[in-house]
Amino acid sequence: MKVFTLLAFLAATLASAQPHIALQRVIGGLNQPDGVVQAGDSRLFIVQQPGQIMIFDGTRILPTPFLDVRLLIACCGERGLLGLAFHPDYRANGFFFIDYTNTSGNITVARYHVSSDPDRADSSSAVVLLTIAHSTFSNHNGGELQFGPNGYLYIGAGDGGSSGDPFNNAQTRSALLGKILRIDVNASTYVIPPSNPFGTEVWAYGLRNPWRFSFDRMTGDLWIADVGQDHYEEVDLQPATSVGGENYGWRKMEGLHCYNPSTNCHDSSMTLPILEYSHDDGSCAITGGYRYRGTQFPRMSGMYFYGDYCRGSIWGASQQSDGSWTTTRYLPSGPKITSFGEDLNGELYLVAEDGALYRLIDQSPLRRRAVSK
Repeated sequence: MKVFTLLAFLAATLASAQPHIALQRVIGGLNQPDGVVQAGDSRLFIVQQPGQIMIFDGTRILPTPFLDVRLLIACCGERGLLGLAFHPDYRANGFFFIDYTNTSGNITVARYHVSSDPDRADSSSAVVLLTIAHSTFSNHNGGELQFGPNGYLYIGAGDGGSSGDPFNNAQTRSALLGKILRIDVNASTYVIPPSNPFGTEVWAYGLRNPWRFSFDRMTGDLWIADVGQDHYEEVDLQPATSVGGENYGWRKMEGLHCYNPSTNCHDSSMTLPILEYSHDDGSCAITGGYRYRGTQFPRMSGMYFYGDYCRGSIWGASQQSDGSWTTTRYLPSGPKITSFGEDLNGELYLVAEDGALYRLIDQSPLRRRAVSK
């Protein structure tokens, strides 16, 4: 009995110890990668901003793209092929979804079907589900696609671009820009879920550019990393129990601070971020990640990992006993991070502007101790 008690104590101690985070380079040679997504098997699908989706099969990048939509999109800067999500029943129905800026610069969400070859999509199967006008400015397109625990498709749409949200899209609930949208794609095109808070596609608003967000695969909580304006980046957390309708503050607020108006900006309708960081050290744009639910690195368990594009910094946020969140910067600098991703087992990866796929690992030495009976 003492042996099992001691082993349990050692396991708990190991899990609570601080990890030594590192990036393990998996493969290079990618062309402007900005997404890494799994489809319920061992493959990783790498989204490339100019318009191709490549497959990493565990040893190499397959030479033929899974999908090539270069002729359909405007690229690059903040435009291009920006998001990918596989239907929860992908193995049965073969449907997947992409988010891109079309040749006019408008945000486009389209559905495709895999071909008889599991490593090739049927490029003729495209059905455009949603188009959001975005031709005035080229920046702040959002682009994230994620299926929630309820089977609905969540879409990140930026505020329309320029600086300071000049049209106040994010605070205008009737606009689709500056929002997290939620739609039911289990139809010929899509329908608006009856439980959406405003009777439209809008699920949450007050966002500047929610470039990357993710669901906690264990709890269903929604983590939203919203790119800031001049001074602050923020992380918003929507619990799985939410009924939607949160106002995350932009353009009235940037992080925890007033933006427009410059004073007396906060009111009870707003949901404040749980974390923020400033640009004082050269940081510039948050790249949201995932809460680690893998099994290979116990010290990382339950941490929410995210990074900064400009510095390549990586933070890990942990929840305290009082429910608050604190964050630790584990890597001060590195490659310019464009996106994080999970594999089938919840292990974390990221892609960067240097054209490489990396794995996020804990390099902590595992101290094996002899336990006597």
